[in-house]
This record gives sequence, structure tokens and C-alpha cells, in this order.
Amino acid sequence: MSIILAQQLSEKTKNFSIDETLRFLASEFQNEIVFSTSFGQEDQVITALITAEDLPITIFTLDTGRLFQETYDVFHKTLKKYKKEIKVYFPESVAVEELLNKKGPNSFYESIENRKECCFIRKVAPLTKALSGNKIWITGLRAEQSDNRNDLNFFEYDAHFKIIKFNPLLKWTLEEVQHYIDHHNVPQNVLHKQGFISIGCAPCTRAIAAGEDIRAGRWWWESSHKECGLHEAKKE
Repeated sequence: MSIILAQQLSEKTKNFSIDETLRFLASEFQNEIVFSTSFGQEDQVITALITAEDLPITIFTLDTGRLFQETYDVFHKTLKKYKKEIKVYFPESVAVEELLNKKGPNSFYESIENRKECCFIRKVAPLTKALSGNKIWITGLRAEQSDNRNDLNFFEYDAHFKIIKFNPLLKWTLEEVQHYIDHHNVPQNVLHKQGFISIGCAPCTRAIAAGEDIRAGRWWWESSHKECGLHEAKKE
């Protein structure tokens, strides 16, 4: 049924602008629509769009406990500029304590399995809690971010989280994102100007060199698909 609803939303909004689609969704899914931000460039654009019209869309973020200070700085600037609450979800302390007691603070460097375990505890489990009870999840995914995001649609049913994802910036280029930020004076993480394109946890993110893939700076010691479990292709 939710797959059908995703298709219906795609058809209904196919001629809408992003602003019009956000207004429509906020009206149709009152108290059941959320936006997840990690304060990256794409997410900052969407925050600006939501707050421009004070849309009743809940904004939340996941604090993994290992973020860059620069990420907290842009979090603070965003609160000051847009005057809208951003709900914070933390990992369960018992799970984090157990992980560190068993494997230490840097187990994620040792294997993909260990890294995904850390991502699950710090990101996937809190996200599951944040999405619970909602029907629409707005994301900042763009098709050019990675090969496994090329075949995404604006509306997708995520069978794992049992929710419809709306990806408003799916077809935007990084240049378009940066232009919007500059034109509208949107707060952005200073690390973006230092070669950090995709920013996650501090121990798992590095700057990329000229010509490298956008996601090359995430879990750079791996040759996997570079996903943490939040946005893997899980469709019915």
C-alpha cells in the first residue's frame, strides 16, 4: 500500500516546485512528516526552505557523540538564524558503553562488520526511534552523491523503516546546492571549504582530493558501498 502511495505522491506532485511539494506534504501529513538533518549542505538548503514558510515539519538530527565541533557550530548558527527547534536523538548509552567496553573506541577501523555495528548503534537505532509513527521522511539525498543513489525517485518507499522518503534535491548538482547557500546566506559547515564534501562522524571522515568521488572521504579505509545503513536501497 505504501508503495502505491509513493507512486500516487509522485504523480500528484510531478508538476510542483519543491516549495509547493513541501507545502502539500505538510498539509496532507500533519504531525506525520519529519526531516532529518546532519547539517550538510543539502540539509541546510532544505532547512531554509522549510523555515522560509514556517512549515509544520519536524526537523531532527542524530547526535552520534562523535561529531566534529564544526558540525555543532553550524547546528548552533542554524538555530539562531531560523528560530526553529531541531529535535536531537542520541544513541542508547548502555549500547555505546557495551560497545566500548568490549571493543574499545576505534573498533570500526578493524572491519566493515565492526564499522556497521558502530553505525547501527550510533545512527540506525536512533533514526528508527525518530521515524517511528511518521509517514513521510524528507532527506537531502542527491543522485550524484554515489552510484547506488542514481536510481532513486523523488518518492521512495523504504521497506526497512516502513516509511515514504521524499528526496527534494535528488536532481540538484553540488554547484546548484552551493549557489542556493551563497545566494540565500544559508549557514554551512566551514569544513566544506576545506575539502570535506560529505561530513559524518569525525573519526570516519576526511577531506577529499581533487578528482576524488564525493563519498571518498567517508570510511576511506573501506572499499564498500560507503553507506551506514540510513539510506541503503531497501525496497519491497
